[in-house]
Amino acid sequence: MPDLLLEVIALDARDAHAAQEGGADRLELVSDMAADGLTPAVATARRVLAATDLPVRAMLRDSAGFAPWSLDQLRAEAIALRDIGITEFVLGWLTEDGAVDVDTCRAVIAELDGCRFTFHRALDHSADPLAAWKEVVGLGADTVLAAGAGGGVADGLPVLRKLAAMQEADGLAVMAGGGLRADQVPGLRADGVRRFHVGSAVRPQGWDYPVSAAAVATWAALIRA
Repeated sequence: MPDLLLEVIALDARDAHAAQEGGADRLELVSDMAADGLTPAVATARRVLAATDLPVRAMLRDSAGFAPWSLDQLRAEAIALRDIGITEFVLGWLTEDGAVDVDTCRAVIAELDGCRFTFHRALDHSADPLAAWKEVVGLGADTVLAAGAGGGVADGLPVLRKLAAMQEADGLAVMAGGGLRADQVPGLRADGVRRFHVGSAVRPQGWDYPVSAAAVATWAALIRA
């Protein structure tokens, strides 16, 4: 079973510093939350790496939704981020019929040269999340970020429980995130979820303001209680 982990969404170096100060275990680095998170700029990633010694997982996503806009661009972005020191990533695409787009995923993963990666919430928007999970196992991800349903954790708790039960056998950790509320954590812990992902929950003033170290500390204490 994976160790307890709190991952915080960071948009810049200020967020990274606050997340580390609050006790986060890992960062998910993205840009443009209006599109639910896209690939960060290389310059931003460089500043974040200088601001923290936490593990940083950089998003590889070039458009809203779960189909790639340009596979060549995604591959180039992966290479550019690796070149400045990013060693962990977040990715995931679906076909038009809602299955995991294995070909696109493999084409981008080939540029990661063995780097660890999370398959993100594309799974929640797939036609069959449990079947998608098995496809992700085959891709070599070590984590799936999931709410269990497109609408968020409140709607997806039954699926999250099923994914948690599959973790050990499949060697793949589920990380709960997507509208995650503090009151849901104890039940998810009891179901076997050990990894948690927060974004707006640690930004009390909204996405136009930075991460709150105090809010991160509250979540860290909750998860480790």
